[in-house]
Amino acid sequence: MQKSVEKKRRIKASEPLYPSLLRTIQQAFQLKRNPLPWSKAITAGICSGIPVLIGLLANHLSYGMLAGIGSFTYLYVANIPYSQRAKKLFFVMIGLAMAVGMGTLVAPHPLTSAIFVGLIGALVTFLFGAYKIQGPAAIFFVLAFSLATGMPIDPTAAPLRAGLVLCGGALAWLLGMIGWVRDPHGPQTTAMKRVYMELAAFMDRVGSGEVQEGRKKLVAVLKSAEESLAVGQTSWHSSGQYQRLLLLNDQANAIFLDVLEYAEKKRDKLPPHIGKTVRSIAAALDEKSKGSERAIRVEEWPGGEGIILRLQSNVREAVRILIDPQTDVDAVQKRKRQSLWTVLGGSFDKNSIVFLTSIRFGLVLAATALLAYSFELNRSYWVTLSCAAVMSGATIIATFHRAIQRSIGTVVGIMVATIILAAHPHGLFIAVVIMFMTALTELAIVLNYGLAALFITPNALLLAESTGQNLSLSFVASARIIDVVIGCAIGLVGTLLIGRRKASSMLPHLIAKTIRSQQQYLMTLFSEHRANLDLKQSLEQRKMQTNLSNLQIVYTTAIGEIPSNKRQLEYMWPVIFSIEQVGYLLESCLKSARCPILSDATLSQLLLVFETMAKSAEQKAPLAKKEIPAIIDFPQLQRELSELQDALQVSTRVQASEALR
Repeated sequence: MQKSVEKKRRIKASEPLYPSLLRTIQQAFQLKRNPLPWSKAITAGICSGIPVLIGLLANHLSYGMLAGIGSFTYLYVANIPYSQRAKKLFFVMIGLAMAVGMGTLVAPHPLTSAIFVGLIGALVTFLFGAYKIQGPAAIFFVLAFSLATGMPIDPTAAPLRAGLVLCGGALAWLLGMIGWVRDPHGPQTTAMKRVYMELAAFMDRVGSGEVQEGRKKLVAVLKSAEESLAVGQTSWHSSGQYQRLLLLNDQANAIFLDVLEYAEKKRDKLPPHIGKTVRSIAAALDEKSKGSERAIRVEEWPGGEGIILRLQSNVREAVRILIDPQTDVDAVQKRKRQSLWTVLGGSFDKNSIVFLTSIRFGLVLAATALLAYSFELNRSYWVTLSCAAVMSGATIIATFHRAIQRSIGTVVGIMVATIILAAHPHGLFIAVVIMFMTALTELAIVLNYGLAALFITPNALLLAESTGQNLSLSFVASARIIDVVIGCAIGLVGTLLIGRRKASSMLPHLIAKTIRSQQQYLMTLFSEHRANLDLKQSLEQRKMQTNLSNLQIVYTTAIGEIPSNKRQLEYMWPVIFSIEQVGYLLESCLKSARCPILSDATLSQLLLVFETMAKSAEQKAPLAKKEIPAIIDFPQLQRELSELQDALQVSTRVQASEALR
């Protein structure tokens, strides 16, 4: 009885379902205002067309089409450091080849095929989620495996088919890495340019009501740049340019802390010349990467004192690091990346949303494949593929969007494919169509997934029909539409039935867990024993980083749940924001030469503050605020802890009132 009452209370507090669904449907048709990736689109088209052209010249079109599956590797190219990109594309290439080889081997056994497609989907989803890798995740691995199961059954052809896919993947790897020859540190330079542009924009916001919004954006950009620099370093080579970028990143953090301190003490506008100089640094970074130099004029603010003088000094130091060839780049400390086991261990947990999402993805995908096989649908893998595409949405709302977009985009795409196949394409025409459709897919995907599905479908149909058995055009079109609708429906239902409110229920526990990990890191950071510890590689820091990452993912997932308690989640946002800021400030303290050693009395009081906040979040109980002791040279951290207490006090009060409804 009590559980029933609680359930009614939660539903009552949630947003009404039908208005939410109507808004979700409308959002599915919106076009995003993103810049079109022309360079990537053109290269992707070339990458997909070359294997087909080579197959034509060798009088083996089917071989060229198989190698074209390997060209999907290029679709995983992102603006990440080349050392990381090389590894990522290599493993994608190997994964696609293995998927085709495995699909060829198990094609005669439907039950085994269903199990394997579920395992592939779950494994790839987990790895992409754990490493926060951008890209289409599992969808093209599922497509490669599924296409192989639909080819003429011949297990002995597995090595040949996998080898051809590997050749196509190798071409994609080369095209994806070609920018390294011209600018080996291009992605890191772009990240650092963005840091200084956002830093200048934040300076402009000081003294206005937009400080918090600018602060959130800047911290996200600083974290992204730090991660880019960490994963971009190699043990066998470290250039002067890369070392200079590391120093510039440290200097940007120092400038940000000074600006924060100024904003808290003065609440006035900053002298405009400081922001202008910081923008000049960003522009100079861009020109330096192109091989040219730009002079930077550093103006002084007459009558400046205290924090302004220190801020100007740090900006001058950033300029010196950038333009002075005598800068001691060898003195910089290298970034330490999280190990493979640390990353995977942080996500391989019963409370990890990445792990739970991967399990759901694999189970629903395997069940869909079994269902499709049991009904003996022609090319039943289209059902599985549609299900995988729908479930690739990051949240339940995104899954709804994908279902709508996939269904409508595919129906229109099938009409386009019908026109193309009716012309009985052969030879060069097939290669041109594949190149054209691939390029349009890359351009459309940044605008709307439904628009991209319109171009993906003709491409996939050309691959499928050219590597399989020829069937009548009308049968192919009608069968594909039915398969897509069934797959979308199963993916949507599976997402709704399994763990649809899981993220929301995990938030209080994960907030408490993250606060406690910050507490442990703080106690180590400000302790007198820190001199004997490697804090950059400490267990406490790794735990804090892992928990912060998981908290961000869980909160984003909770927002996208249907139904969801929007009011509670809105009041939780200031809590999440402050926790992220505390984490950033703690790591900034480690980099600073002013990092203090606190007394036992101060550390004990801070311990009480953190534990009180953690218990309040965990038990959803009203917070009894505690006095926060002064932290020498880091008043920003003291202020942020105070704001976190305020945010938790309001959030727990709202949760308590919701529970009484």
